[in-house]
Amino acid sequence: MVVMKVSIVGARRARNGIGEYIGRFFHKNGARVSSVLGTTEQTSLDAASWLKKYGIDALPYTDFLRMVEKESPDAVVIASPSSTHYEYLVKCIDAGVHVFCEKPFFWLETGDVLGLTESLLETARSKKLTIAMNSQWPFAIQFYEKLCGCIDAQKADTFFIKLCPTVRGKEMIPESVPHALSILYFVIGRGDLENLRLEVSQRRILITFTWVSDGNNCEVLVELVEKKRQPRQLLFGFNGKIVNRTLDLKTYDIYFNYNTETLRIVDPVELSVRDFIGAVSERREPVIGYSHILSNMSSLKEIYDRFVSTVGNMNGTVARQRA
Repeated sequence: MVVMKVSIVGARRARNGIGEYIGRFFHKNGARVSSVLGTTEQTSLDAASWLKKYGIDALPYTDFLRMVEKESPDAVVIASPSSTHYEYLVKCIDAGVHVFCEKPFFWLETGDVLGLTESLLETARSKKLTIAMNSQWPFAIQFYEKLCGCIDAQKADTFFIKLCPTVRGKEMIPESVPHALSILYFVIGRGDLENLRLEVSQRRILITFTWVSDGNNCEVLVELVEKKRQPRQLLFGFNGKIVNRTLDLKTYDIYFNYNTETLRIVDPVELSVRDFIGAVSERREPVIGYSHILSNMSSLKEIYDRFVSTVGNMNGTVARQRA
């Protein structure tokens, strides 16, 4: 059996990054994490040092091309800040390596986001590269259904999710909304946004829309509330059956709670990593692959642009009132 060799961009756990845990799960599932990339010698040394507690002996680098040349990885994990994703995606595809990229796939406030996404994915496909985005909560739907019953996509009339990012304002949207969009795509299928509305306050955003698909129209409410410290709330569910995610901060075990029932679940990040490893090995599309990423990025940009428009209109109204 061929062992996948992996390099990680952004393995240091700064500002709530999960590169360290992604590296741990690749190692646990049989891959060899051979190197890490940081922006400075100190950050790359820190990342390599933190991975040692999982039994990972990774060499630190500060230059991407040098790392790829020296290490010849089969795959690269991109877990750096989202503003750097596009640059690393281009470099990875140019280098001919598979990519496991943290959500959002990349983020640019302006420009043809969808066109750039399509171009990246088409180039990767032409080179027969596997590209996956880590938007992990679809992998937890199996556990949701154990507590709440199987979801009939054609009868999924409502969906609610509450997320608590560490950031506020417009940064909340690319940070958290991909999770909501991924669950909708996974459960119901590709959809268009209709009746999109946002309510914005200093630390909270409410997003409502109708997810219009071939088989059903689902009314969606996404609540984003800033929270700096753990444990941060995550609640989600269809048709009023809402699970509450809790986390044991000592063991990092994850639980879903519904009514009086509690279920310990497998970390969905690990399941996302397993799916990527399998997709590369079996030469198949990953669960969060080409069409899923395109849909996610298209809807994400639409919601972000509506946020900018909403805040601009609010500021204009305030300015007129003061005048």
